[in-house]
Amino acid sequence: MADTNLTAILYKKDDLRLEDKKIPEPGPGQVQLCMKKVGICGSDVHFWTHGQIGDFVVKAPMILGHEASGVVSKLGQGVTSLKVGDRVAIEPGVPCGRCHYCKSGRYNLCADMKFCATPPSDGNLARFYVHDADFCYKLPDHVSFEEGALLEPLAVGVHACNRGGVGLGNKVLICGAGPIGIVNLLVARARGAAEVVITDLDQSRLDFAKTMGASAVIKVSSKDPKVTAAQVEEVLGEPADITIECSGAPPSIRTAIYATKSGGCVVLVGLGPDLIELPVVYASVREVDIRGIFRYVNCYPTALAMVASGKVNVKPLVTHRYTLEQTIEAFEAAKRGEGVKIMISCVRK
Repeated sequence: MADTNLTAILYKKDDLRLEDKKIPEPGPGQVQLCMKKVGICGSDVHFWTHGQIGDFVVKAPMILGHEASGVVSKLGQGVTSLKVGDRVAIEPGVPCGRCHYCKSGRYNLCADMKFCATPPSDGNLARFYVHDADFCYKLPDHVSFEEGALLEPLAVGVHACNRGGVGLGNKVLICGAGPIGIVNLLVARARGAAEVVITDLDQSRLDFAKTMGASAVIKVSSKDPKVTAAQVEEVLGEPADITIECSGAPPSIRTAIYATKSGGCVVLVGLGPDLIELPVVYASVREVDIRGIFRYVNCYPTALAMVASGKVNVKPLVTHRYTLEQTIEAFEAAKRGEGVKIMISCVRK
C-alpha cells in the first residue's frame, strides 16, 4: 500500500477534520519527517474551541500540532547535519535568521517567526511533515519518541527558569500545577532549587505535582491573594526567591507578586486577559522584577540533555494515548481536562 498522509486540519472554530493530504517534499535546508508522536497542547485545544488566541486568528484551514518527534525520511538540498533514519525532536518555531532579534540570539522574538500550528503556519499532526533541518535535534537511542515530543513543553520550563535565574538553594513558588507548571517544577529541581512549592485550585493536580517532586503543595481556597501568599510564606519560612506564574489567572498573578521576597523575581508564563490589575507599587518599592517569557530560545539542547542524562524524567506526564485516527476523540478528552499530557501516535497501524 502506498504511503498516505492522514492529517488533522482545523477549518474553523469547532471544526476539526481528518483528511488525506499530499505528502510534502522538502525544500533546500529542509527534511521530510515521518511523524511519530505529537502531544496535545492547551493552545491546540484553544484554537479548536475559540478559533483564535489573541491576534492569531484561524482564517484558513490549519494543521494542528507542535509538540512533536519523528524520523527523517527524505533530505532537502544542502542538508548535511542529518541523514535518513535519524530520530529527531522538532523545535516548532523557525525564525527568519536575519533580523536584529535573530542575530542577537533572541530569535523567539522574531517578527517573521513561522511557528507550527500558529496561524498562518501549519503544524505537524500528520503522517508526514517538512521542517527546517536546523531545528531538528537528534535523539539518542535511549530517548523515546514521547520524550522527544515532550522536549517542547520542557523547553518552556528551561526558558522560564533561565529568565527567573533559578539556581542552587533557591526557594521557588510555582503558581499552577498543569503541564507547564510541572515542567517548571522538574527544571527548577534539576537546577538545584532547595524547595519548590506549587499552588492550584485542583487537588488532583496538586497530588500529581507532589509525586513529581514538589516539596509542598497548597490548594488555593481564598479569593484574597494575600491569604495565599501568607500560606506560601508559612510553608517556606519566608517569601519565595523566585515565583513562576503558570496559570495566567489575575488573582494568581497578584499572589505571585505578594509571595515573592524583596529583590526577588516573578516570571509570567501563563497567558490570561490582556489587561489586569496588579499591585505594581508593592512590587516596585520592594524591587521585585516582573519578567515575561515568550515560548523559549536556545533551550532545546538543554532540555534534551536534561532528559538524556536522566536528570529530568518527563515520562509520567503522558497519561493518555491515542492514534492519529482517534485525534478528535483525543481532543475531546483534552477539552474535558483529562489527565496531564495526551499523546497521539502518528504511526500507521
